[in-house]
Amino acid sequence: MMENPSSKRTTAGAVEENILAILDSTEADDTHYANDDRTAFLDAVRVASLVPENGAPPTYKWFESIFAILRIGKSLELTMASFKLLNELDKHFPRVHLSAVDEMKSSSKLALIVQNEAWSPFAFCEREAANNPGGSVDSFGFQHLIENLADATAEPNFQASETKALGNMLLFQYLVNVLEGDFQPRNCVYAETANWVLLRESLLNMLLVSRKINYKNLMKDVIAIMCKLYQANAGFTDDLISSKKSMAQPAKIFDTSATIALLEIGNNTCIAIQKFLIMIMELDMSKKTADTRGSTTRVDGVRTPLLEIVLDELTYDEDILDSFLQVFSEPKWKLEIIVQYLWKYIGKPSVRTRRSNNPTDDASFTGALKCFSNATSTKTTIKKIRPELAQLLLAHGLQAQVSLPFKHVEGTFISSEERSNSSLIEVSENIISAFKNLRTADKNMEILPLGKEALFVAATIMSAHSMHASGKNWMIL
Repeated sequence: MMENPSSKRTTAGAVEENILAILDSTEADDTHYANDDRTAFLDAVRVASLVPENGAPPTYKWFESIFAILRIGKSLELTMASFKLLNELDKHFPRVHLSAVDEMKSSSKLALIVQNEAWSPFAFCEREAANNPGGSVDSFGFQHLIENLADATAEPNFQASETKALGNMLLFQYLVNVLEGDFQPRNCVYAETANWVLLRESLLNMLLVSRKINYKNLMKDVIAIMCKLYQANAGFTDDLISSKKSMAQPAKIFDTSATIALLEIGNNTCIAIQKFLIMIMELDMSKKTADTRGSTTRVDGVRTPLLEIVLDELTYDEDILDSFLQVFSEPKWKLEIIVQYLWKYIGKPSVRTRRSNNPTDDASFTGALKCFSNATSTKTTIKKIRPELAQLLLAHGLQAQVSLPFKHVEGTFISSEERSNSSLIEVSENIISAFKNLRTADKNMEILPLGKEALFVAATIMSAHSMHASGKNWMIL
């Protein structure tokens, strides 16, 4: 017997009324019973949408209510529960996803599927945002969130045990997940089709081009938050270790559960910030390609590439360089940042002209290492970059180089693995030479622990490929 669609809609409407009634009766309350009702609401949504094999996505009202719990909830348990549920729902019912389309049954292309009517936590329409101030986030609301996090992490004795601070971190993580879920499929199709409109209409691009935000300040705050959180987490880890070693704590009360919560949420927030930064740099790179093809218009505006802002911040405030390189782990962009940092101080490599066939210095990490290739060039370099900073750049550069995945290389008789190994051997050789020349240029320089690790890794790589290293025997400093 065929089910009556109208009766199905009536049943769904009744279920929605019953579930939302749980919240309506206790919306303004912040009591134990009210929180129990909100927990029951989240469980009811999970049962209705995620448990059934063909469960229906939550309605707008359901989504708005779950998101409201995440945004304004005063219970950390409820905030985390709503955060987890929203992420699960987004994975189960994606707003944007890819679908393979066969063409002539010989090849397939990626097609972008966009659910335009799906609920979104972002509202870039002024009227929509104004009518729902406690709901969806507009560009100004996003910047306000970042400013609150920046203020909280800037406190000398930053303690994120407060539910509000932790809740803001979870809210930021969720918003970045939504931006990523919308941007990555679009960028994949853009790589195949060069259709800039797909990225112009992305949530990330609409957020960044909004006149409601101060883009540069937003990016500076994001970088500062990531570095401060890393420093705070390192401090809390030390406190946690010392508390376990000592049976008696001093006058200060040590909240172990709050510290553990901060370590996890703070670390995941750093990861979310890294994803956010990488997406923007990928967007900048795609926009640059679109510019060269003449695909952009005045509507797209002009925005300073994020990579330039990152470099300016790292050179302006050297104190955050170590923290940034410690927490920013994506090898491709980390290596690019290090190379650009070096070239910013020592001058960019020469550019090959159409009439010139002579080899030139390349803008790769191997090319940048040439400024440490001998004692003379190293002395010139450390006049602009302190030896300690040079060690950090060299060590993290090698770390990123080692972490780079092998790439498929066409039109060559050697495999991509052999090419990657050859490059890694050359970098390792240059790293050892660079540290040797640094010691020669500055007799009083002490090798940092990270530098010693880099030398050990470089020596290990050289030793493992000694047959390919032309028999060079390097002395480890």
